[in-house]
Amino acid sequence: MGKHFPLIAIAVVALLSGCAVGPDFHRPTLPATAGYTAKPLFTTASTADVAGGEGQRFITGKDIPREWWALFKSKPLNALIEKSVKANPTIGAAKAALHIAHEDVLAQKGYYYPTIQASFSTTRAKDSGAVSPVPSNNAEPYSLHTAQVNVSFTPDVFGGNRRQVESLKAQEDFQRFQLDAAYLTLTSNVVATAIQEASLRSQISAMQKIIKIETKMLDQLRRQLKLGYADGLDVAAQEAALAQVQQTLPPLEQQLAITRDQLKALAGRFPNEELEEKFELAELTLPQDLPLSLPSKLVEQRPDVRAAEEEMHSACAQVGVAIAARLPSFPISANLGATALEIGKLFSSGTGFWSLAGGIVQPIFEGGTLKHRQRAAEAGLAEAEAQYKSTVLAAFQNVADTLHALKSDADTLKAAAVFEQASKRSLDLARKQFELGYVNYLSLLSAEQAYQQAEINLVQAKANRFSDTAALFMALGGGWWNGPDLASAEKGTTSLNKSN
Repeated sequence: MGKHFPLIAIAVVALLSGCAVGPDFHRPTLPATAGYTAKPLFTTASTADVAGGEGQRFITGKDIPREWWALFKSKPLNALIEKSVKANPTIGAAKAALHIAHEDVLAQKGYYYPTIQASFSTTRAKDSGAVSPVPSNNAEPYSLHTAQVNVSFTPDVFGGNRRQVESLKAQEDFQRFQLDAAYLTLTSNVVATAIQEASLRSQISAMQKIIKIETKMLDQLRRQLKLGYADGLDVAAQEAALAQVQQTLPPLEQQLAITRDQLKALAGRFPNEELEEKFELAELTLPQDLPLSLPSKLVEQRPDVRAAEEEMHSACAQVGVAIAARLPSFPISANLGATALEIGKLFSSGTGFWSLAGGIVQPIFEGGTLKHRQRAAEAGLAEAEAQYKSTVLAAFQNVADTLHALKSDADTLKAAAVFEQASKRSLDLARKQFELGYVNYLSLLSAEQAYQQAEINLVQAKANRFSDTAALFMALGGGWWNGPDLASAEKGTTSLNKSN
């Protein structure tokens, strides 16, 4: 019985290794809420005869295409996003982080197996004849050659290593969702920046048109001054009005240059490099049928929510790791080799040796370290749960805020269009009346200033509709699930199945 004890111990340990201590992770329950806003939104207001003034419909349950930006029907935008995804370093960094996390999982799985080490050593020595026997070959000094193989293994009896692998696998999934989030953020930033450029170009165009009107008016006043139909005060006022409008142009041009630099950076280019794509509001199409995911699906679609869930999963597994560290371990080791005084006789008869050992190691006193590590892991799980709930609330708020913004944008554009049309009519009428002498110059100047503001308001209202439409796609998750795994597209990165 005694000589078979090590084998019996190994068998018992193997049978015990089926359990894993610590809480099992369960995905959080889906939010019970039925909507995003207190009052359901179905459509937005429409503005006739205004580009970008189409009404928008929210279609509940409609899926989101992965390339949602194609709905704006802009070839330059599609081309720029394709370039940005290929060249922007944030995507490469996210892919590398995922690759690291995957290799960490594989490395930890290595502890499921025994460690096998081979060694060879040669020793030259002379022992004291007073305390040591003479070697068998009667040589003094002598050489001792030893070759051996050592096998060591600590069975995962209480599942501490399995929990560690589970934790690392959750971190790998976290990095996968971080990659999806990086992709969504990059594409959304490209769309938002392109719309910003288009808005600035339209504002600059509007200001240039206004400058032309103001310049013509100044020329007319100067002619009237020569003829005695106007006084110097009116001319000075018009010169001031023109200078004021001209003063607004350089800041807009500066903003446009900065926006272009931002687009270049998103596309992985330096500021001094050329960017072929240019954007105008008139060349963008406003999507009219907008998807509105079910609230129960939002937590599945938002990469930040899924990443927070995996953080919670990892923290849950770490509790099991901490508990297992306080329980006994059962190390097993075996050693097989040969030793000889001459290297040529290393594997001859009588030179071999072997040993097999098993044991139990139980932490008894660690100064409270293991206990407090377990408590810290439990607190980490509570923190991760709270952060997950906070992320979910922020996600729902993000969608609700965007829906409110879209409704407000449509209403604002409608009012801005009415204001612009009324201001244009008022300016035309005031100009004619001024030419006929029916109104003074101050009335004309007031009409001009109102029209200037109306033009800028209209451009900004159009741009806001496009920007907030793009924001809705981002708030709903961006459709990253409707396409190939981004990680598998990276050369040298292991293709992984993406859970959803």
